[in-house]
Amino acid sequence: MVLESPKSVPSSKQNKSRRSTDTAKSRGDSASKLRKQTNPRQPQKQPEPPKPAPKKKKKKPKDAEQDQSAQIQEPIRRVVKPENQLELSEKELEEDVTRILTGDDPNKPKNVCKFSFKDKCYKPDPPGQGDNMAIHFSLEGSSMHEDSDECKKYREREAKLREQEEPDAKVTSDSQTTTTSSGTSTASASTAVGDHTRNQFNFSERASQTFNNPPKSRGVHTEPPPITQYQDEVSQWKIHDSYKSDFLISQSMDGSARNISFDDKLASIVLAQEDSNDNKADTIHSENMEHALKTMERLVNQNAEDEVFQDFKYFEDRADQFRNGEGTLLPLWRFSTERANRKQVTSLCWNPRYNDLFAVGYGSYDFMRQGIGMVCCFSLKNTSYPEYVISTESGVMCLDFHPQHPSLLAVGCYDGTVLAYDISNGTSRPIYSSSLRSGKHSDPVWQVYWHNSGDELNFYSISSDGRVANWTMNKNELKMEPIMYLKLVNPTKEDSDEPTLSGLAGGCSFDFNKKLDNLFLVGTEEGSIHECSKAYSGQYIKTYDGHHMGVHTVRWNPFHEDIFISCSADWTVKIWDHKSSQCILHFDLGNAVGGVCWSPYSSTVFAAVTTDGKVYVFDLSQNKREPLCAQKVVKRARLTNAAFNIKDFILIVGDDRGGVHSLKLSPNLRKFAEVE
Repeated sequence: MVLESPKSVPSSKQNKSRRSTDTAKSRGDSASKLRKQTNPRQPQKQPEPPKPAPKKKKKKPKDAEQDQSAQIQEPIRRVVKPENQLELSEKELEEDVTRILTGDDPNKPKNVCKFSFKDKCYKPDPPGQGDNMAIHFSLEGSSMHEDSDECKKYREREAKLREQEEPDAKVTSDSQTTTTSSGTSTASASTAVGDHTRNQFNFSERASQTFNNPPKSRGVHTEPPPITQYQDEVSQWKIHDSYKSDFLISQSMDGSARNISFDDKLASIVLAQEDSNDNKADTIHSENMEHALKTMERLVNQNAEDEVFQDFKYFEDRADQFRNGEGTLLPLWRFSTERANRKQVTSLCWNPRYNDLFAVGYGSYDFMRQGIGMVCCFSLKNTSYPEYVISTESGVMCLDFHPQHPSLLAVGCYDGTVLAYDISNGTSRPIYSSSLRSGKHSDPVWQVYWHNSGDELNFYSISSDGRVANWTMNKNELKMEPIMYLKLVNPTKEDSDEPTLSGLAGGCSFDFNKKLDNLFLVGTEEGSIHECSKAYSGQYIKTYDGHHMGVHTVRWNPFHEDIFISCSADWTVKIWDHKSSQCILHFDLGNAVGGVCWSPYSSTVFAAVTTDGKVYVFDLSQNKREPLCAQKVVKRARLTNAAFNIKDFILIVGDDRGGVHSLKLSPNLRKFAEVE
């Protein structure tokens, strides 16, 4: 490489000398011009080029001589050679180096591998035909064959367009001739109309190629967030102090207190020792502590009763494979509380949303042993103690959960009071309560039932005073509306078929039809079952006479709208068809039947409990005469109620000593009936 020094720049003194010579030249030219003007007779001659004025010789100073020597000095040439340059001889330099140009794309990778599903491994991708081809511009042509039909149609269309354009052009030419004043203008206009020049801006007949801009790439790199390292020892007391300080800071109103150091936090704890007792009391009785204790209690309980929980979830009685038509009940837990040891279980109800939660009503069927009542909500997750406990002034005789709002619980008491609770509030006070002003039953309420008949929440109740009432929950009070008076039917003559009405019959149980909302059944203390309707509250639709004592339970079949079941203290369980006045099936259990219930998984399975402590499970699809299981659950107690779990194959039964027993059905007792 050869580097040349830059050209020398003239100095200031040289510029001054040049300016002086230029001024002298201009003065000589102006003098010659004046002389020519003074002699006009003298023939004019071409001006001669001005002669340069003779330069006066002056002594040059030393600085001017040095500047002149710098101008005359030749540039210095210096060859710069890189360190890694090859040393080639003259022959090597004269040799011609040939380069071969190929069509391969140098930017295309040659080691591409693809997965072969046939050989189940990666293999190199072989080169293809169009791998190295790059298309810079493509344009679809519009050429047509002359003899084709498409070309002929196109020409006909063009000819028609020309014929339409010609008369328009003539009209415009005539108008132009009339408006113009000179004949040249008319001639030029006529020639312009006849001349069909080609449009020079018609790009459809020209080819063009655009320039592809080179691709550009832009990268952005952000600064990483700052990183700090922290190291400290953790102990139990430091964790406690830090949590305590955060709790105190969160309660403080000043937001700037959150940025204080750890030592200041400890100092704030020391200063707050006077109020530590109050804070501890608040922490212990807080909702978070209650939730934590409940969770811990469940964990301890499940660890202590791990074998029972394993049987509840996984145990299956394999002996059912060798005995057809028989089944067993596996006892799991007994739910009880110390406050309910001397009370009787009067009602049971599973929660419609939470399958592990059920409510138990405690009261007394003995008129001489009445006292306070209690409602306990037990959970299968914690079998040692109830989740919710509610105390009432009178004994609880019935209860029912709302099907859409699982926290609403309706309760009927022995003194005729009807209550409505919201167990999610965590308080034992009812949200609604009946009174003498709003309406009240005068005898014990034996059953309550939620039934939606509009936008407002309402439920029904039946009592021994012979009334079926509808209770509507308004904003401030619970309103009572009697919908049926249970009139007593007594035949006066043996031969006469027309009965007479006298007095009111005591109601024991009732149930609404699942498909026909207005239709419901009522069981009375006299042993009669009446079919009633909300639309005809003045009379019965039909009366079924089959029991000789009080009807404790009457239930519609959840799968068949025409079938219902009833049980009575006359030791019998009967199945009815509401279209017939006679019972379809009759079962004598040998003791007073406390309760009966249909299973939620099969239309042919039902269970009944008796006062001798036995549980009977029937499956009409397997045996229509005898029960598949007759098992004694308690020895010195009477069973009062029974209820099937909605999801699991669990049956709970209550006794008259305040205990609730949970039983698991064997495989033979939970078979699904085959639909023919």
